[in-house]
Amino acid sequence: MKILITGTAGFIGFHVAEQLLKRGDEIIGLDNINDYYNIDLKYDRLAHSGISRNKIKYNQLVKSSKYLDYRFIQLDLNDKSELIELFKNEHFDHVIHLAAQAGVRYSLSNPDAYIQSNIVGFLNILECCRQFPVQHLTYASSSSVYGLNEKQPFSTEDHVDHPVSLYAASKKSNELMAHTYSHLFKIPTTGLRFFTVYGPWGRPDMALFLFTEAILKNQPINVFNYGEMKRDFTYIDDIVNGIILVNDSPPKEDLNWQTTTVSQSSAPYKVYNIGNNNPVKLTDFIEAIENKLGVKAEQNLLPMQPGDVTSTYADVNELMFNLGYKSTKTVEFGVSEFIDWYKIYYQID
Repeated sequence: MKILITGTAGFIGFHVAEQLLKRGDEIIGLDNINDYYNIDLKYDRLAHSGISRNKIKYNQLVKSSKYLDYRFIQLDLNDKSELIELFKNEHFDHVIHLAAQAGVRYSLSNPDAYIQSNIVGFLNILECCRQFPVQHLTYASSSSVYGLNEKQPFSTEDHVDHPVSLYAASKKSNELMAHTYSHLFKIPTTGLRFFTVYGPWGRPDMALFLFTEAILKNQPINVFNYGEMKRDFTYIDDIVNGIILVNDSPPKEDLNWQTTTVSQSSAPYKVYNIGNNNPVKLTDFIEAIENKLGVKAEQNLLPMQPGDVTSTYADVNELMFNLGYKSTKTVEFGVSEFIDWYKIYYQID
């Protein structure tokens, strides 16, 4: 199977590419390598997959020295003509679209980045899938679409009409745009609402990275909403396994469809939650970090930040029933794996 994966210099995309390459798929990775966070980490992820930093040139395919069937291209999704050329030349079977401007809080200060990357960039992916048909487009949505919903666990049957950040609004927009293209052009699309993904090679703006870094430097950690938060922390291996299950199972048209639920459609379109199905208190998450490091954290207890929510909890029953998805990794295991990686990566004894 020949697959385009966008965002392969990013956390999730890097891991998905590695796993699919190991099973024998042909992969082209794409990323613009922007500076939302330290680009050295992005280049190091690519290097781990055999893509040398000094060989990367904009809009030029680079071969991996590690995987025979891996090539990478630095390209911005807003460069539509170059993206069209890539699709025209490569004839992809599937697309896994994980590139996006991430971060809820950053959307408060730099909203334009979210419109360009998450809306315009996604439209360009949809247009390429229309002009050069693929068997399946799998794309990243987010648990943030649930916004002000109070009923938990969050279900894809819930209405998601009250986002509390532009990031969340952009992800809900992606789902609506994907449905339109599935309906009009019969492109099979599946959106995945990710719930707080963490693990080795993770993003520096996420809580686990920030907490580990601060504690090791004997600095206080910022704990929002005075610690009264819960998150459905989901380990990267579980997320990757779920993405691959979804990629391999394109949705089909349902000509017998009836308008009975929010998530149903006659189009070849689907949206799933993908999470751990087990929310963890932020204080317990911090305790797992403290136990692994053998250090007690000094905590700055702060009020809730704009755009944030107090709790997330994924109902993943449909993904389990339809595709056999299972989330098996505990927070204690995942935190330990991350910290082991962190110490090796930053050469900390």
